[in-house]
Amino acid sequence: MRFWLLPFALLLAATAAHAQTSGDITVQSAWARATPPGADTGAVYLTLTNKGASDDRLTGVETPVADMAMLHVDRMEKGVMKMRELKSVDIAPGKNAELKPGGIHIMLMGLKHPLKRGEHFSVTLTFAHAPPITTQVEVAKIGAAGPDMMQMRHVDEMGGNGH
Repeated sequence: MRFWLLPFALLLAATAAHAQTSGDITVQSAWARATPPGADTGAVYLTLTNKGASDDRLTGVETPVADMAMLHVDRMEKGVMKMRELKSVDIAPGKNAELKPGGIHIMLMGLKHPLKRGEHFSVTLTFAHAPPITTQVEVAKIGAAGPDMMQMRHVDEMGGNGH
């Protein structure tokens, strides 16, 4: 009966291990898609949670794997998907700001090497009020839809398959 709890406990531990907190802001599930050889752009996705009582906002990003990292958003304009730079991303008190494919994301330009599945790299996020947060980004397969499959893979690798 207790065997079914093990996979859930390991999944929670894997998720918690990827969370970074600074001030009232927590960063979770930072991930990127692998890029094909020769690609010089990529993207990072993550979830920001504001556990404080005041508004904050993500104002900048740096990473050693690219010459430049910028906040971007994908929007449909007159039937055409367009990408636009953002100056900041608001994080309301008690709310999440989800950076995800097809929406707000961190655009990496001038990649120094292709992003390969299974690799990790750091990004440093700066905020209007909270201290900067440096977190690790896990690279998923090309075309991945999200980090969930990576977390499940971690559970399986740690023997959390219920056996």
